Amino acid sequence: MKKLLAMAMLATAAINTHAIENQPDSLYLFSYTTDHNKNHDGLHFAWSIDNKSWHKIGGSHNFVSSDYGPWGSGKRMIDPVLLRRKDGKWVCTWLVNEDGKVIANTETDDLILWKPQDYYAAGDKKNGNRNIERQQIVFPDGDRRKGVVIKVERAVVNDLIAEYERSQYRNARQSELMRDDPMRFKGLKDVTFTVTANPTDKKAISPELFGIFFEDINYAADGGLYAELLQNRDFEYTPHDVRGRNKDWNATYAWSIEGEGITMSIDTVAPLHPNNSHYALLDISTTGSALVNAGWDGVAVKAGEKYDFSMFAKSEKVTPFELRIVDKDGNVIARRKINIGGKGWKQTKTVVVPDKTVSDGRLELRPLATGKVAVDFISLFPQNTFKGRKNGMRKDLAEKLVDLHPRFVRFPGGCLAHGNGLHNIYRWKNTIGELWERKGMRNIWNYHQTMGLGYYEYFRFCEDIGATPLPVIAAGVPCQNSSDGGDGQQGGLPMEEMQQYIQDILDLVEWARGDKSTKWGSLRAKAGHPKPFDLKYIGIGNEDLISDVFTVRYKMICEAVKAKYPDIQIVGTAGPFNRGSDYEYGWKLANEMNLDVIDEHYYVPSGWMIYNQDFYDSYDRNKTKVYLGEYASHTPGKKHNMESALTTALYLASVERNADVVQLSSYAPLLSRRGHQQWSHNLIYFDNASIRLTTDYHVQKLYGRNAGDEYIPCYAKADNNQENVRLRMGHSIVRDSGTGDVIIKLVNLLPVKVTTKLNLEGILGTTVRATAETMAGKPADEGVAPVKTEQEVSPVIDYEMSPYSFTVIRFNPDKK
Repeated sequence: MKKLLAMAMLATAAINTHAIENQPDSLYLFSYTTDHNKNHDGLHFAWSIDNKSWHKIGGSHNFVSSDYGPWGSGKRMIDPVLLRRKDGKWVCTWLVNEDGKVIANTETDDLILWKPQDYYAAGDKKNGNRNIERQQIVFPDGDRRKGVVIKVERAVVNDLIAEYERSQYRNARQSELMRDDPMRFKGLKDVTFTVTANPTDKKAISPELFGIFFEDINYAADGGLYAELLQNRDFEYTPHDVRGRNKDWNATYAWSIEGEGITMSIDTVAPLHPNNSHYALLDISTTGSALVNAGWDGVAVKAGEKYDFSMFAKSEKVTPFELRIVDKDGNVIARRKINIGGKGWKQTKTVVVPDKTVSDGRLELRPLATGKVAVDFISLFPQNTFKGRKNGMRKDLAEKLVDLHPRFVRFPGGCLAHGNGLHNIYRWKNTIGELWERKGMRNIWNYHQTMGLGYYEYFRFCEDIGATPLPVIAAGVPCQNSSDGGDGQQGGLPMEEMQQYIQDILDLVEWARGDKSTKWGSLRAKAGHPKPFDLKYIGIGNEDLISDVFTVRYKMICEAVKAKYPDIQIVGTAGPFNRGSDYEYGWKLANEMNLDVIDEHYYVPSGWMIYNQDFYDSYDRNKTKVYLGEYASHTPGKKHNMESALTTALYLASVERNADVVQLSSYAPLLSRRGHQQWSHNLIYFDNASIRLTTDYHVQKLYGRNAGDEYIPCYAKADNNQENVRLRMGHSIVRDSGTGDVIIKLVNLLPVKVTTKLNLEGILGTTVRATAETMAGKPADEGVAPVKTEQEVSPVIDYEMSPYSFTVIRFNPDKK
């Protein structure tokens, strides 16, 4: 699966053949690391003819980096030792921290592609010999480094230099930006692009190609798609949720007391449910004060709409309260008298109807009598949710997802699924049942997840929008970047726990697909869905380090699922990048295990999308299929603009061409609440009052709503055959067999007009009406949306593409 660009290969060949007769057959190779950037810079090499005068290979370029621990504080390489075994294989070990308690180990045949790393306790015999002499080298620039010197064949050094040159070549191409186009294309005239359809070679492609990936990052669930209006409704926030980054974050966060005569404390004696052990105890000495919830940057309500309020309480006597919703100035916009409490936990419900629309209100509970009252699970939920579902989705956000026309939904996340440490692995069974029975926990993105949006709601949402559910389960290991309870995947679930963990996954299939007479199917039916859900995919793992610890658990899970449910398609993992050890070894495992689908991820500079349109052309059509599960095109500052949108549109045309091997794809991340962003390149931004759709959203929408199940190849030729011109024009023609429509996608990343000569003979016999949707603008433009027009399409036509534009033309060849 390793891809090398053709021109880079030529450059490499030139370097390797540049030998002269008087060069020595062997050289000295020096391996070392630096203490720059707190030892985060990985392994470096230098060479010498005489072990005196040394030459760095690529300066700061590293050939392998440490994968141990979280980004920032982890990924450190200290005192590396590189040895060559008798069989020719290289072994490198290093300390991951100054305390020396854990040693990292990796191997390679060529010092370029390294095996995924494993980690052992200091003193473990698997660490090999670290008692080797280190040599101090002084470079010509005065830099002093200590490391290991080994005499090697000259070819070893040549290969390292060639790899560095290839990396420089790749980096230069993928760092190209449209802001340099005035110089890059100085003097360029308008281009003619001839595209001739070849319907005789049409091929079936995946009808599920375009979907969405939902992860609870950037407050996408609680405070986002999940419609609950109150924050910390069950008093379960803990300081550990935020890793101490907010001194006010605790069980009372988002709650406050207004006025005198009332105090609030947190208690855990005889809670509402053991999974939600905290509740608030109110001691009321005088009336006139209030318990207040600030919501999510305010409580957002609309005039005239109905909101379900509910809460649990217990007390010595029933206590009257007044429920109020007030605006930011304290004006009451909804009120209701309620009686709460009594012996044992009692639930109170009512409906409130505000008379004013606000996005920054708050909820108040004002006691009308004195006494002590315990309260928990206080909720304010709109009735007007998506599809009117109880405990459902925020309607306007859900509708924007539906507009993408997703064929599948991946959930509940990527890194979120395998969590930060073993104790933080996402367990689907904690997310079903009554809301107060669900077990919330710390989110890997450093806040709290209530599990109000749980597996039942995910599956129901998929069914409501006609999308296939694709749940992702941790492969018995935490995130390789874990920092909580252990650093990374040096440890997985204990083997004695694996059978129960596997059974939990098998139980998920029964819960989703089992008859209501089955144990887990009956729980689904009890929740309100007697009919089985349509489950055909399960993702196992996410961006994992393909270590030995991971591999043994991964195989156990996949084999068990296939043994009991052979029709379930397992989606494996190929790490977080489109190259490197996890990618290579993830694919190696997929082929060995004959997996159905493998999940590839890559977040790349916009130039990468231009120069890798052939990425999937060489994939084997008869082996494991691809799920492009997370991707995005990044511009400087990770802005959403026409440059990111157009490069994505260009690349997706090639993905569509390869949709016989790429079965699924989804952009990431999907949602971000303004002011609570942990990732800066999201598809949709929102707050309580508004939604901002990005340029990339509109590209995803155009592809999702204009997908097909049949690809029509084309012959394409430009009158300007310069590579940087040719690669900036894209096309794709697909047919939707359900409607009979033919869809043409045309992309122009050039600063000049492109006249596309479309020859559709064989597809179209006469002139018909068509719709065209076009996005056009300058590369830095943001907020560009498609403009829709009507036009006629003939068997042979000229279509003028504006500079920096993306157009989708749709027509039915049988309808005039």
